[in-house]
Amino acid sequence: MVNTHRKLILNIYCSAIILPQICTCSQFTSSSNDQYNENPGVFPVATNGEPFPWRELRLPTKVIPLHYDLFVHPNLTSLDFVASEKIEVLVRDTTQFIILHSHGLEIMNATLQSEEDLRYKKSGEKLTVLSYPAHQQIALLVPEKLMADLRYSVAIDFQAKLADGFEGFYKSTYRTLGGETRTIAVTDFEPTHARMAFPCFDEPLFKANFSIKIRRESRHIALSNMPKVKTIEREGGLLEDHFETTVKMSTYLVAYIVCDFASVSGTASSGVKVSIYASPDKWSQTHYALEASLKLLDFYENYFNIHYPLPKLDLVAIPDFESGAMENWGLVTYRETSLLFDPKTSSTSDKLWVTKVIAHELAHQWFGNLVTMEWWNDIWLNEGFATYMELISVNVTYPELQFGACLLNMLKDFLSEEKFKKGIIHYLKKFSYRNAKNDDLWSSLSNSCLESDFTSGGFCYSDSKTTSNTLTFLEENVEVKDIMTTWTRQKGIPLVVVEQEGRLLKLRQERFLNGVFRDDPEWGALQERYLWHIPVTYSTSSSNAIHRHLLTSKTDTLYLPEKTSWVKLNVDSNGYYIVHYEAHGWDQLIAVLNQNHTLLRPKDRIGLIHDAFQLVSAGRLTLDKALDLTHYLQHETSIPALLQGLDYLESFYHTMDRRNISDITENLKCYLLQYFKPVIDMQSWSDEGSVWDRRLRSSLLKLACYLNYAPCIRKATELFSQWMESSGKLNIPTDVLKIVYSVGAQTTEGWNYLLEQYGLSLSGAEKNKILYALSTSKHQEKLIKLIDLGMEGKVIKTQDLASLLYAIARNPKGQQLAWNFVKENWTHLLERFELSSFPMRIIISGTTSHFSSKDELQEVKLFFESLQTQGSYLEIFQIVLETISKNIKWLEKNLPSLRNWLLISI
Repeated sequence: MVNTHRKLILNIYCSAIILPQICTCSQFTSSSNDQYNENPGVFPVATNGEPFPWRELRLPTKVIPLHYDLFVHPNLTSLDFVASEKIEVLVRDTTQFIILHSHGLEIMNATLQSEEDLRYKKSGEKLTVLSYPAHQQIALLVPEKLMADLRYSVAIDFQAKLADGFEGFYKSTYRTLGGETRTIAVTDFEPTHARMAFPCFDEPLFKANFSIKIRRESRHIALSNMPKVKTIEREGGLLEDHFETTVKMSTYLVAYIVCDFASVSGTASSGVKVSIYASPDKWSQTHYALEASLKLLDFYENYFNIHYPLPKLDLVAIPDFESGAMENWGLVTYRETSLLFDPKTSSTSDKLWVTKVIAHELAHQWFGNLVTMEWWNDIWLNEGFATYMELISVNVTYPELQFGACLLNMLKDFLSEEKFKKGIIHYLKKFSYRNAKNDDLWSSLSNSCLESDFTSGGFCYSDSKTTSNTLTFLEENVEVKDIMTTWTRQKGIPLVVVEQEGRLLKLRQERFLNGVFRDDPEWGALQERYLWHIPVTYSTSSSNAIHRHLLTSKTDTLYLPEKTSWVKLNVDSNGYYIVHYEAHGWDQLIAVLNQNHTLLRPKDRIGLIHDAFQLVSAGRLTLDKALDLTHYLQHETSIPALLQGLDYLESFYHTMDRRNISDITENLKCYLLQYFKPVIDMQSWSDEGSVWDRRLRSSLLKLACYLNYAPCIRKATELFSQWMESSGKLNIPTDVLKIVYSVGAQTTEGWNYLLEQYGLSLSGAEKNKILYALSTSKHQEKLIKLIDLGMEGKVIKTQDLASLLYAIARNPKGQQLAWNFVKENWTHLLERFELSSFPMRIIISGTTSHFSSKDELQEVKLFFESLQTQGSYLEIFQIVLETISKNIKWLEKNLPSLRNWLLISI
C-alpha cells in the first residue's frame, strides 16, 4: 500500500491446491485446548449476556480456512448489500466453537455441515452465534465437538450497509460531465477490514482460496481478483458474475468492485492481460498507466524469474480512496491522482508519482501477495521490499529518474547486487503462497541456493562455498541475520563519527538523535544498549577506490593505505546512516566543494548536504558551517544536488516567514535571489528538457514567485490572464501550471475563477494544483470557505480534506486558522475519520508540527490533554509535542547563527 503523503517515510515488504486432508503446517502454532472449559469465569461477555468463549485478540488456530465461496449483492440505490458465504475449514484440534472476525455485519443465519452431510446432501445444523464487538469477533457454537483432522463447511447469511468511509465494502461517488452523481461500490481491506465485508479469519496467516460471485444491475460491471468465468441472468433483470477461484491468499488482498467504468487493455510479454479502469469521462487519462504497467510487469517477471501467477491484472482509479493505492491481488486500486495521467495538466512530477506508485503496487504482487508476512509487526517485509523494488524498477525502466537510498539498498550494496538478487528470488520461491518472517529473509540472503542448485549429495556450492547462514565479507564469515537484526529491532538510525589523524581513521557509532543534544540530561540514557552492524564504505582524495569495513563495535580504528587530504564516508549514499566529521573533517570537505566540487561523486554531494543539516538538528554541527557548505551550489552541475540544497534553504525561509521574523526573512530572500538569480533567469516557461531539467524549472520558478521576484510574477500573471481570457482552454505548460495558478489566486477574481474551474475539471492532477493555489490566498475568509467545502464533501471531496488543511497550515495567514478549526471541529472530524487513520494523523500533525513557540506548545498540549483517555496520549499526540519542542530548541540554538551568517553573506 502507498500513502499519499509520500509516502510518508516508509523505506521498506506452486499452485492453488487445497490443503491435504491432515494439515501439518508448522506456521500455525497450536493453542491450548478450549480455554472456555478451563475457566469460564475469566471470559468476556457477548452482546447477549452469555460468556464469549475466546479472550485473545488473535484468533485461535484450532480451525483454519481452506476455501471461501462468497456471494455478494450490493444495492447502489439503497446503499446496502446482502451476502452469503460457505467457508470450508479444517479442524486441527477438537473444539466446540469456531471464532471468526466480523465487524458491523448483521448475521442472519449460520449452519454447519460435516463432510458426511455434504456427501449425502443433508441440511446443515443451525449454529448459535455470539458476538464480542470489542475484538470484532463472533463465536459459532456447535452442538457437538468438531473432530480433529476433519473438514466442515460453515454457511453464513449476512447483510450490512455500504460503509460511509474508505474501509471495508464502501460506497464512492463521482460526477459526470453532465453533472450527474453516480455511485459505485468498492472494497479496501488492509489491514483488518475484510471483516467489515464478510465474516472471515481476518489475519495474514490464514491464507485460503476464494470463489466469488457478484450480483449487479445490467448498467454496471463487476470486477474481482480473478477473471470472470460466466454471467448468469437472474430475476428482475439482474446479472450474476462468477469469477475463477483465486490462488491461496490472505483476506486483506480480496477485492471486488461494482461500477460503470471504462477500460483500456494490453497484453504483457508473458500473456497476462493488463487493464486500466476509470470513470468513463476519464478514460482518456488511462493510457500512460497501461504503458507503464506493461513495462513494469515485464521487468518484474524477468527480474524475479517468477511469472506473475494470475491470468489478468486490473488497475482501477477509485474516485474516493484514502491511501495512494492498495495491492489487492489481480485488482489493484488507486486514488485517481496515483493512476491517471492527463498530458494537458499533469506535470513531470505527476508522471513520476504515477510511475512510482504503479511500480510499488506491482512489486507487492510478489512481495506481500505471493509471500506474505506472518503478522503486521513484520509489515516492512511487504512495504520495505515494495519500496526497494519500486526504486530498482523505475531506475531500470525509466533510467533518467534516479533515487536515493533505503535500508535494503544498503544491504544490496553490502552483499553485491548478484547475491542480493539471487537471495530474494530464493526467498520468493521458497515461501510462495506462504507466510514468512524476518529471519526467513535473512536466511535466504545468506544462502541464496535454489533447489535446482543442489548436487546429488544435498549440498549447494554457493559463491562462498558454504551452506550455512554465513557469507564471506573481507575474508571473515558474517551472518546477514546478525547484521540486519540490529537494524530491524532498534529504533532510529546510527550516526557514524569519523576523525582522521594522519593515516589513522577513527570511527565511533552512536544513536542519531534529532532534537536531543549531547548536553541534554536524557542524551546518555537514550544512547544505552544501541549498537548497529554498519557496512561502512569510504573514499579518499588519493584514489577512486571504494573501501569497505563492517563496523560492529562502538569504536574502531582503520589504517589508511596511503596519505590523503580528505575522507568521505558512505559512498554514493548507499548506507542508511548519517556521518559526522570531527576535527577539520567538515572544513576539508567544504574546501573541496568550493575548489572543485566534481572531485566528489554527485550522490556524495547530496549526502553531504543532507547529513550536514541533519547534524544541525542534532546539535552536532553549527548552522553556519552547514550553510557554508551550500555556497558552492551556485556552481553545482548536478540538479538533484542543487535541489537538495535549495530544499533546506527554502524550508528555512518558510519557517522564518511563518514566525514573522522579518529581518531574517528579508535577508534570506535577498540571499536566495542573489545567489540563484542566474539559474532562475535561465529557466524557460515550457515543458522542454529532461525530467530533471523540468523538475528544477518547477522548483526554481515556484520559489522565485513565492519570493515575489518581479520577472516571475510578471510572467505568471500574463499566462494566468491569457488562460482566463480563453475560458480555461489555453494549454499552459504543465511544469509551471501550479505556479501560474498560485500567482493568479492572489486576486479575488482569479481565486473565484479557479474555484469554479476546480469544480469543472476532470483531471485529478489539475484539481490538486488548483486546490494548492487556492490555499495560498492571504484572505482568511477564502481559506475558511475552502475548509467548509472540504467538510461538506461535495465540491472538495472528503478524501482531500487532510491535504487541504495541511496546505492551509503552511500558509502564514492560515496556520492558526487551520489549528483553530481542528480544535473547534474535533468531534465532526472524528465522524469522518477514525482517530488512528492516515488522514487524521495528517490533520493532527499537519496543523501543529510547524509550531515553534512555547505558547503554541502549551496550547497544543492542553488541547491534547482534554482528549486524554486512560491517562495516556496516543502516539501521534506524543510525536507532535516532541516535534514542536524540537522546533523550539532549533530556533533557540540557531536563530542568532542564521541571522549573523546572512549579514555576512549578502
